[in-house]
Amino acid sequence: MSPRTRRSYDQFCSAARALDVVGDRWTLLIVRELLAGPRRYTDLHADLPGVSTDVLASRLRDMERDGLTTRRRLPPPGAAYVYELTARGRELLPVLEALGAWGAAELGERRPTDAVRAHWFALPLLRALREAGAGAGLVEVRLAEGRFHLYTGAGEGPVYGDGPAPGEPDARLALDAATCTAIGRGEVSVAQAVRDGRIEVSGDGALAKELREG
Repeated sequence: MSPRTRRSYDQFCSAARALDVVGDRWTLLIVRELLAGPRRYTDLHADLPGVSTDVLASRLRDMERDGLTTRRRLPPPGAAYVYELTARGRELLPVLEALGAWGAAELGERRPTDAVRAHWFALPLLRALREAGAGAGLVEVRLAEGRFHLYTGAGEGPVYGDGPAPGEPDARLALDAATCTAIGRGEVSVAQAVRDGRIEVSGDGALAKELREG
C-alpha cells in the first residue's frame, strides 16, 4: 500500500482510525450504492447527485487502496469496469444501518432541493424487516419513485438492488415514501403498516404469507 497522503486524525483510537478511512465526504454513500452489488462508474455517478467526477474518482481510488473495494473488467459483451465491495467493505453494512437509524430523525419534510432514489429506502426497510423477524427471501418493493428489491437474510452478495427483482420474488410490497420514512424513524413497524393498509403485500411465497399475518 502506498504511503497515505491525505490527512489523518493521528489519534490512537479505533473510531479515529475508522474515520481516517471512511470519514471523507461521499465515501459511506459510495458504500451504500455498492451494497447493491457491482456498479459501473457511470451508474455510481448517476446515483450520487452532487458529486463531481474528480471527487468520485478520487474516493474510489482511496477505497481500493484501503481494501474496501476492488475494480474488475466485465467479460464481453459488457467489457466495462465495475467496482464492488470487498468483504471488509461489506462489514460497513451495520455501520450504515445504524447511521441511517440515527439520522432518520433529521429527515423532516423533503426539501425542494432534495434528490431521491427509490433504492435509498432499501437499507432502512431491510433493517425493519430483519427486526420484524422476516425469513430469508427476495422481496420486490414498489414506490411511486420506482422499484427496488431486497434480499432478506442475505449472506454473501448484494443486500439489495435497483429495479424489479431478478426473478420471481418471495413477496411484493407496495407502499409510499412517507410510510418508508415512518418505518425508518421507528414510528410504525412493518407489521402495523401492513395491518393499517399502508403496505400492500402480494405473492404466494412463505415470506409473503408471513408478512401478511404479521
